[in-house]
Amino acid sequence: MTAKKSVKGQKIKLIVRQANHSDIAGIVALSTKVYGPELSLTDKTIAGQISNFPEGQFVAEYNGRVVGHCATFIISGAIALKQHNWDQITGYGYASRHDLDGDYLYGMEVCVDPGYRRLRIGQRLYNARKKLCTDYHLKGIVFGGRMPGYGRRAKSFPDPTDYLDQVLEGQIKDTVINFHIRNGFEAIGVLKNYLPTDKSSRGHASHMIWHNPAIEEGDNRTPEQRGRTQNSVRIATVQYQVRKVNSFEDFAKQVEYFVDVAADYTADFVLFPELLTIPLVSMEPDRLSPQQSIELITNYTDQYVKFMQNLAVSYNINIIGGSHPTRIDEDTIENHAYIFLRDGQFHTQPKLHPTPNESYWWNIKGGDSLKAIQTDCGPIGVLVCYDTEFPEPVRHLTDQGAKILFVPFCTDERQGYLRVKYCCQARAVENQIYVATAGIVGNLPDVENMDVHYAESGIYTPCDFPFARDGIAAMTDVNTESIVFADLRLDQLTISRNSGTVRNLKDRRFDLYRVDWKKR
Repeated sequence: MTAKKSVKGQKIKLIVRQANHSDIAGIVALSTKVYGPELSLTDKTIAGQISNFPEGQFVAEYNGRVVGHCATFIISGAIALKQHNWDQITGYGYASRHDLDGDYLYGMEVCVDPGYRRLRIGQRLYNARKKLCTDYHLKGIVFGGRMPGYGRRAKSFPDPTDYLDQVLEGQIKDTVINFHIRNGFEAIGVLKNYLPTDKSSRGHASHMIWHNPAIEEGDNRTPEQRGRTQNSVRIATVQYQVRKVNSFEDFAKQVEYFVDVAADYTADFVLFPELLTIPLVSMEPDRLSPQQSIELITNYTDQYVKFMQNLAVSYNINIIGGSHPTRIDEDTIENHAYIFLRDGQFHTQPKLHPTPNESYWWNIKGGDSLKAIQTDCGPIGVLVCYDTEFPEPVRHLTDQGAKILFVPFCTDERQGYLRVKYCCQARAVENQIYVATAGIVGNLPDVENMDVHYAESGIYTPCDFPFARDGIAAMTDVNTESIVFADLRLDQLTISRNSGTVRNLKDRRFDLYRVDWKKR
């Protein structure tokens, strides 16, 4: 899938995919850049890795350039869990000891272009390993991890095991070991004389393991997984407080804070409210009319898109960036939701039904396109606020395969909020989908038509046995800036649709009614 061009014509596309033989030159160049010509992988070893276990080799590709690489193979735990060194267990780097009858995935190599480190490429590659481990029903992942801080402290800790213990207790920081722990791995000891060429680690390595939660339930799951369930999609919804800002950078800093939090909790999606960018009007020294405010905010479209697109890629998270008034032509402004995917793509979804207030005060027009959006977690739908009070759009998205609906909203008082809430819960029940909502709180006294706000954002489920009590997976406090999370099992929707107490989608009377959408 090709990434869309940004508003300014720039293109961002970051993907992790299976490596193939055509990538060998790019992997060699990356390895040489990271390790130097004497220690880099050769084209022969990489070819061996791909030939021995093609499914276990991955590259991260940024706009066609190889910027990350990881190599794996399968081996018996009887070998991987004992003392070993890199040459022995990897077959001198060729993955020649790959054993399909093994029960652990072994991580033999990860490298990332230092010029692209803020894009969380390492985390993406580790996620690819975990998925591979789960797909092959293996017990877990094992590898020898670098200890780059040890070389500086070897005199204080002659035994590298003592150094590792201090890092695990939080007394010392080691960037690589701490990265592995944050990603759910557990240190089970030190592999001494693991890789003599790793001078900064004095040749030693931390012996790391990740337990596959689908195989090893209970005590083997680490706190860093934060209770995440297998095969789930993690959703974060932000109840965002509008406040006066003095610059776009002020606004950007507030938004990035919540993206950072959501990414730290390994969320797949983070949802922001409708009219997220409206605080930018507060920078104006003069009080503007409602229509002047909306026309002004459209001038920030390019800046907003570029900023949010970079956030999605750098934090490795899909962002539903609320909505932003967008100029379509000289006479038309629509309220568009923007969806920024972590591979660099972005999409827009216009609000179909402006409220009477929006039409009168802001001259906002309704859009006429509605399409499910393909993501790495499956197809999703996005509707802005008032659109959820009409059942037909949600059914149209569900028919296109969407199982999660994201709803950014902005309501001024409790009655308006309740209309959105009750309708979203109804859409979840009648379509047997998940619905996440995010609203604005706070006020902007100097911005016309944005005087007060009321919100209680939530994540809703169908009402049946597999789902949350009362059909509510998560809910914020009323009118308080906050972020909430929920893990949503998409397979539970499939089960419910086919064998639930009620089966709304299957039991429709196609002989009595239907909804036809005009082709656009």
